[in-house]
Amino acid sequence: MPAITVLDQNTINKIAAGEVIERPASVVKELLENAIDACATAVTIEIKDGGCSLIRVTDNGSGIPKDQIPLAFLRHATSKIQTVEDLFTISSLGFRGEALASIASVSQVELISKTGDSLTGTRYQIEGGQERSLEEVGAPEGTTIIARNLFFNTPARKKFLKTPMTEGAHVAALVEKIALSHPDVSIRFIQNNQNKLYTSGNHNLKDLIYTVFGREIAANLLQVEAEADGIRTFGYIGKPVIARANRNYENYFINGRYIKSSIVAKAIEEAYKPFMMQHKYPFTMLHFTIDPQSLDVNVHPTKMELRFSDGERIYNSVLKAVSDALAHKELIPEVELEPKKEEKPKETVKNPAPRPEPFEVQRRKTLTSPAPSLQERPPVSYIQTPPPKPSFAKEEIPQWLKERREEQKQAAERIENEKKSQPEQLTLFDGKLLDPKSRSSHRLIGQLFDTYWMVEYNEQLFIIDQHAAHEKVLYEKTINALKSRTQDTQMVEPPIVLTLNMNEELLLKRYMDHFTRMGFEIEPFGGKEYAVRGVPSNLFSIAKKELLLEMIDGLSEDTAVHNPESIYEKAASMSCKAAVKGHHQMSAAEANELIDQLLGLENPYACPHGRPTIISMSKYELEKKFKRIV
Repeated sequence: MPAITVLDQNTINKIAAGEVIERPASVVKELLENAIDACATAVTIEIKDGGCSLIRVTDNGSGIPKDQIPLAFLRHATSKIQTVEDLFTISSLGFRGEALASIASVSQVELISKTGDSLTGTRYQIEGGQERSLEEVGAPEGTTIIARNLFFNTPARKKFLKTPMTEGAHVAALVEKIALSHPDVSIRFIQNNQNKLYTSGNHNLKDLIYTVFGREIAANLLQVEAEADGIRTFGYIGKPVIARANRNYENYFINGRYIKSSIVAKAIEEAYKPFMMQHKYPFTMLHFTIDPQSLDVNVHPTKMELRFSDGERIYNSVLKAVSDALAHKELIPEVELEPKKEEKPKETVKNPAPRPEPFEVQRRKTLTSPAPSLQERPPVSYIQTPPPKPSFAKEEIPQWLKERREEQKQAAERIENEKKSQPEQLTLFDGKLLDPKSRSSHRLIGQLFDTYWMVEYNEQLFIIDQHAAHEKVLYEKTINALKSRTQDTQMVEPPIVLTLNMNEELLLKRYMDHFTRMGFEIEPFGGKEYAVRGVPSNLFSIAKKELLLEMIDGLSEDTAVHNPESIYEKAASMSCKAAVKGHHQMSAAEANELIDQLLGLENPYACPHGRPTIISMSKYELEKKFKRIV
């Protein structure tokens, strides 16, 4: 066994830095929290190359005295606590005294600071944990910390960083969260010399939500104000209409600290459960004020996790606050059938351009003849009436005919009784129904419950779910068109405007080539908004704002790198929403066309979601139910 030795201070600092500093966003988090703890009212964060080459954080806080600056970069050196008892009454964001030492051990740090009672400031340089210089300089009141070349002395850690765009998106997301946790602090975020975020620090949380998330979310907020069991809850929650497909918009802060808690998340989602579809998550911006003695924030160096002394009390308080805010509210979403436009006199319109039509309207017009309205239309039946058979009075039936019928009946029963095996799931699998020659033998019986089509073939009754069948046809058609790059673009007027956060912008830019090849035309529209001016032609009737946002939400930073076709599958799944629904009357011609397209697919047996499109029942099973066979 190797001898036990004490690690040198440099190695110890790098090991500790591995827990505190994971990526550039970790550096920004620690420095920004230190600025807020220093009572700063304005903070500027500037990064370049995603924070890998430069991070600069400038504040107008209290500053650090000259004689204490070298001490601040030692491990476990802090002004936030003095004894272990102080851990139970922490009101500051930082307290462990590890941040500056960890940052200095893996980067080249320069600090410029000046206190209010000193005439000059101090400039201090430290690289890889080694001091370089300490000198007086002219500086404004406050502190500026510059971290250059992150992980310059630990290349093994540096190679695990993502691209500068990805790291920059993580920094942007973190700055947004901390800005939302402190509406009283003005925060400016600059990325590659471009202003990305600026908050006024006017204490108005709703204005801050508008700045970060846009007008649509700010217009669909419900205020939360509650206090019970020593827990004060205030902030805003979103109406169910702005639900998203992931938990990225669930934001909550405890004593001004941005955290993640399964207890709080579960309480929020339980309160929304009666108002929201499954796998949808709400927008929340909640601040909780809790007695620090009932919390333990000293769980992990990143301080993103905490423990409650009474988790059930926290759960019930959050559940009640959110439930009360949602109760007795008008949550019916307002929709517009058509965008409001100024009406022009008909005589001024000459040769209007053809307008895009909803899905399959034109084809239906060619397949169906004019018919009375649904209120006037009698029930439709597509049962084919067989030719009339010769009728005989009882006394006129010849004896030889009676004997022949009896023999045929007995022979048929004999054949059926010999089949004693269980009915097959589908005869589709052995190719009988799929054979083009057999298509002429199909007999379309009719539509059941305005949802299911019945087809008779070879003593089998096939029941086809029109919605599942249409979903499958549209899905395969869209997938093939996207893969072959034969998709046409349909222009949208007016364009669809999307308001995206930093992370969503990154995803959109990363996969923009894929969206373009699919038939989308998307361009910047100023600020955080993007205009969708064109969509794939077969998605025109369904490519609404909610579906496009859902499509972007479903992406991840590594999706297209490993599997570009996953984006096509998401677009194809959108086409399923254009499928005819249940309780929709179709004509026999439309049903025949749909069945032809379905049976022409390689795998027509299940829709993209796994539900069966066709089921069958044999004549043998039907006759057993009617007791014709015992």
